Amino acid sequence: MSWLHKNIIRPLLFQQESEPAHNFALQILARLSQDELLSNAAGEIFGAPELPVKLFGLKFPNPVGLAAGMDKHAAAVPIWEKLGFGFCELGGVTWHAQPGNPQPRMFRALADEAIVNRMGFNNSGAEALAQKLADWKKNGRWPQHPVGINLGKSKITPLEKAAEDYANSFRSLRELADFFVVNVSSPNTPGLRALQDKSALDEIFAALQELNQGQNSAAGIQKPILVKVAPDLSFEALDEILELVTPRNIAGIVATNTTITRPPTNDAVGQKIYAETGGLSGRPLRARSTEVIRHLHRQTKGKVPIIGVGGIFNADDAWEKITAGASLIQIYSGLVYEGPGIAKNVVNGLRKKLAQSGLKQLSVAVGSAN
Repeated sequence: MSWLHKNIIRPLLFQQESEPAHNFALQILARLSQDELLSNAAGEIFGAPELPVKLFGLKFPNPVGLAAGMDKHAAAVPIWEKLGFGFCELGGVTWHAQPGNPQPRMFRALADEAIVNRMGFNNSGAEALAQKLADWKKNGRWPQHPVGINLGKSKITPLEKAAEDYANSFRSLRELADFFVVNVSSPNTPGLRALQDKSALDEIFAALQELNQGQNSAAGIQKPILVKVAPDLSFEALDEILELVTPRNIAGIVATNTTITRPPTNDAVGQKIYAETGGLSGRPLRARSTEVIRHLHRQTKGKVPIIGVGGIFNADDAWEKITAGASLIQIYSGLVYEGPGIAKNVVNGLRKKLAQSGLKQLSVAVGSAN
């Protein structure tokens, strides 16, 4: 199947520009999601074996998740577990519907297996997403693996009202997902990364946790709320964020978002793509995201769960993230380049690495390289 994707399917998809190809693929997956028989057939082909992880009070069938940005509108929620993913993160979603940045806004750097995007949180708004999720549940198509939601700030909302904006989205979506990720690290919304400042982030989490711990929360169950950080932050800035973990009950860190830096390249097409404004994901992000994971794990002595994302294309990449300190990992660009069998391949590879290391549980491997 990997050969089929790389030699036939991917070349056909890559004849289109990046965003139209993405939308076309997602339309197909959305149709599969609506048909139980077709979804189950996909599961027979791409389903991954068990490699269970318990984290945030949730049970993950395996540690390989779908990163935010792939399914912004919850168009294909049921299919991700059939493609072998142990969890999925939907969005980013903002309180106000917004079209995002002008097109074109997504570009492939093929030689480096990278993607540059400046999407700008294009989405239909939190209430529309809530309705879509409710429909999947009503129709009995909800997946068995954990579902997370990535929360962003609306572009029209001034920074001083960011906490209210995030809180509005969380309020409307709280009962429809298993965990939430506060995205203050996308480079594609003006000023958003300023919200990684300790005082600004403290205000956001104060507003969210007030709702999370309120009397109106269902059965008094609090949802895990994580924060997603940029790879471009200094270690000192990351340490300031860590100071909020205990007082604001931050459940974990997602490391990392896309980067505004660019790798050196002699490829003329790549140079043109890297000149585009936006965040870079894919293979060139791997090393820096791992550095950030390793630092966070060391600083917290492994007590704060980390979801590692950035440049994961195979089991070796995933193992690097896990042994650096990630309890779970996520894939985005790897899915684009490697195809729908990537989650299954990574899980199988991780199972082999565990066996070779003489370890029975993945949790024992977390941070072992530190």
